[in-house]
Amino acid sequence: MAPSTEKGQWPLLSTLSQQVHEGRVKSVDLINRSLQAIRDLDPEYKVVIATCSRRALKRAKQIDSDIRNGRTVGLLAGVPFIAKDNILTLGAETTAASNILKGFNSPYQATVIEKLEAEGAICVAKANLDAFAHGSSTENSDFFTTKNPYDKTRVPGGSSGGSAAAVALKMVPFALGTDTGGSVRLPASFCGVVGYKPTYGLVSRSGIVAMASSTDVVGLLTSTVQDSASILDIISGPDKLDSTTISRDPKAYTDIKMNIKNKKIGVVKEYLGEGLDKQVKKTTKLNIEKLKNAGATIQEVSLPTLPLALAVYYVIVPAELSSNLSRYDGQRYGYSYKEAKSLDESYLESRSRGFGDEAKRRIMIGTHVLSSGYYDAYYKKAQTVRTLLINEFNSAFKKYDFLVGPTAPSVAFKIGQNINNPLAMYLMDIMTVSANLTGIPSISVPGGSVNGLPVGFQIMAPQHKDRDLLAMALSYQELRG
Repeated sequence: MAPSTEKGQWPLLSTLSQQVHEGRVKSVDLINRSLQAIRDLDPEYKVVIATCSRRALKRAKQIDSDIRNGRTVGLLAGVPFIAKDNILTLGAETTAASNILKGFNSPYQATVIEKLEAEGAICVAKANLDAFAHGSSTENSDFFTTKNPYDKTRVPGGSSGGSAAAVALKMVPFALGTDTGGSVRLPASFCGVVGYKPTYGLVSRSGIVAMASSTDVVGLLTSTVQDSASILDIISGPDKLDSTTISRDPKAYTDIKMNIKNKKIGVVKEYLGEGLDKQVKKTTKLNIEKLKNAGATIQEVSLPTLPLALAVYYVIVPAELSSNLSRYDGQRYGYSYKEAKSLDESYLESRSRGFGDEAKRRIMIGTHVLSSGYYDAYYKKAQTVRTLLINEFNSAFKKYDFLVGPTAPSVAFKIGQNINNPLAMYLMDIMTVSANLTGIPSISVPGGSVNGLPVGFQIMAPQHKDRDLLAMALSYQELRG
């Protein structure tokens, strides 16, 4: 059964903003609507770690006052949103869903939050996730497991499971997530929403709790492609606080009209092979047929290195996160073991008690592949294969405008089904990690359902072609009605 609320679907962001600007809708009413939806639904679905209600209502009242008095307000004035709890915000703790950061109040906000707030958007809550974004189901949260809006016995995906569920449940018009190996697109697929991962570096990561620095990307979860484009227009571009940021497209990302007739689309052969659920495969092929009937040129393309992408990912990412997580040592912020009698004991006990099982597992894997005697055998080799993968994608994009395939190998699985099988859990990312390793933009759009559960359809484009990707995704969205 599809999720619903008494209030129903939110309008497009552009429409919502216009209503606020014209005074037809009050910002305070929008925030109260969102907070009420959280109060009504969160006890059942476990989406939110904390609300920012006091700060949110204060900002909403100020926006309404500015509009009454004829002052200029931003493009998203009064629009509520939810941020994944690994994104630094004021007004609520930022915990990354980990006990080691429980109680941490950030002294500053992430650049993406600052940019959205500058345009009047209002953060109403922090969403649940797999602790430190390590997972594909939100079951690795140290606090609780979020439930899938379509079936409460199933996971919402991860690690941005809370953000995806919030949009599917219509708590907010949009939510922020992060995508390191599919953490926006996988939950988007499982929850039946749009999940967009921009080109690496297009959106600042300043103020994001780091996981793997060479693949982390701030991503968007929305109900429509148009809304993703509207938000990207605001949050993209260089940031002096993040040296990896790149220039944005000089043309507006909302300018995304595209005729897909004669567009060359490559269907990734490896994504339709062994391990893909038969019904998901059937649904994916029906979506490809829709594109073909609309006039697109469809051809199968093989990327021979693709089967190695998951192994490469689970060498490189743990290596990077083992370094990034070293800052959580119980000395500067977050949980600290107070009974320690020495500095060494404080380090050991703070980290042992503060980190969950999955964080410890990835720290140990990462430390191992970087250790003397194993660096060349694992980490260096993985980086070599990563380069091969990048070259294969670059070659494919010389022939094709876009590459497509399923977002996930299956629909949402049962809560607890894979929790004791890390390998099965890691395999959920098999369709998504390559976009992170290569830095290309990728989007998951709702592509039908199997037994009442959503199926995502993934579209990928070359680096820096985010506007084209959004245009293609919009065309596909319109084809599906």
